[in-house]
Amino acid sequence: MRPAAAVFTVGWGANMFASVLQVYRGNLNGFQVNALFGAYALGLIPSLLIMARVSERLGRRRVLLSALLLSALGSAVILFSGGSFGTILAGRILVGVSAGSAFGPGTAWIKQLSDTARTTGAGAGAGARRSAVALTAGFALGPLLSGVFVQWLPSPQTTAYLVHIALVALTLPVVWRTPEPTLLSAGRDIRSSHSADRPMKVLTSRLFLTAVLPTAPWVFGAATVSLAALPVLVPLGGYSAVGGGVVAAVTLGSGIAVQPWARRLARHSAAAPFRAGMSAVIAGLLAAALTGATGSLLLLLGTAVVLGSAYGLLLVSGLQLVESLAGPQAISTAIAVFYSLTYVGFAFPVLVQVLGKVWDPAAVLAGGSALAVVALATTLIAWPLRRATRTSS
Repeated sequence: MRPAAAVFTVGWGANMFASVLQVYRGNLNGFQVNALFGAYALGLIPSLLIMARVSERLGRRRVLLSALLLSALGSAVILFSGGSFGTILAGRILVGVSAGSAFGPGTAWIKQLSDTARTTGAGAGAGARRSAVALTAGFALGPLLSGVFVQWLPSPQTTAYLVHIALVALTLPVVWRTPEPTLLSAGRDIRSSHSADRPMKVLTSRLFLTAVLPTAPWVFGAATVSLAALPVLVPLGGYSAVGGGVVAAVTLGSGIAVQPWARRLARHSAAAPFRAGMSAVIAGLLAAALTGATGSLLLLLGTAVVLGSAYGLLLVSGLQLVESLAGPQAISTAIAVFYSLTYVGFAFPVLVQVLGKVWDPAAVLAGGSALAVVALATTLIAWPLRRATRTSS
């Protein structure tokens, strides 16, 4: 729970901007707004790849504490930006660096602590589920409560960012007291020869290339289309801030709610949650196209549920598969690469914004569903369908 609190807090700071950016819409154009929302991926992806290895040498605690401090610093930079696009952009990139420093090492730490506590009956895959819930809960509650601040409280930018900074201050001592598994210190000196302990063996495996690589971008691709692209296409009237927060909360709350079902699907078949997730992406993008064309608020909420379910299914199943493929020395790097692939999806709202100037946004979203069909098809390569036959002796 302690490293999960850190992941939650950094996730809060990363995604609260989905509501706070409503304050800046009067001064910024649509492209700038979507660019600011996804800009933190510029800091996140390289940070993910670098800090995963650093955490193997310096320990998870030091890296996660640094991530929390960077998260607060990023919020402080945006707080004192004065609405300047360049300063907000710098703050968002700092928030991205903090997220990259937290999500990979934090997920690995949660898994390792979960593995040492199997006597609680959590079972295999508990680490992936706990990490996914912590991340998603931060992503959901950050914009929901910040939307309330922006909509109804005075000085909304100040209030929203001060709340996040206070949350960081509360989380720091919690993480400081968290024990690190002895595996980490041993792993600095031991070089396992097992293939699963070599990151490249994991990243070039057939399952990673055919199941994880094509589907991972749709994790946040599905989520950000719902919480960033659709609130721009559907008029929310005078309640754009809290409305955007509600859409984000419904999207990501659905991602949490669906995870027990993902677990049951995985027990039936490793392929099932991937195929269910990609099917939800396809249905969600088609529903998003209809939502954008009609401007229906009811359809907006329904689409948020479908796309949020796709996010949850693909996130937890992707994490579980990566963790099962990786050995102790490869797990941080493998998780970092997985998260890096998922954050490619943050470019999707920008693409909808840009391509929507050339074609109708509804047509762009419908076209995206065709790309999702291709990703779904790759799961048939990862796990070929076989006709069950019974033979009698």
